[in-house]
Amino acid sequence: MPAISVQPEGWKPAKGYANGMVAEGKLLFVGGQIGWTADQVFAAQDFIGQMSQALQNILEVVRAAGGSAQDITRLTWFVTDKAEYLAHQAEVGKAYRAVMGYHFPAMTMVVVSALIEDQAKIEIEATAVLPARS
Repeated sequence: MPAISVQPEGWKPAKGYANGMVAEGKLLFVGGQIGWTADQVFAAQDFIGQMSQALQNILEVVRAAGGSAQDITRLTWFVTDKAEYLAHQAEVGKAYRAVMGYHFPAMTMVVVSALIEDQAKIEIEATAVLPARS
């Protein structure tokens, strides 16, 4: 069963995320990914570049477990600069779709004062439900 978006009756549609997801299968919990490469190097210093890399990192972990972007049911974003995020929302959407396609799981965004890696502007953790294989 693929992950299915849940939208309570009478609620305004969510934009760019789902209010809930329902799925059946094996759970995969992806630890917080930041915008550095597999070699732990920040190729991008800007928010959009780091966001794209963090999403790519998540997708690599999901694929390594046998899944795809469609199996991701939840993303929790930690950003260090709310104003920077809001100023680039159109670019955020475009960069998100370039990595994740038109799959919008349940999402939460939290503004934090800092991340462990000083250069990091964003950290994203994920939950995926992978199809149960026989």
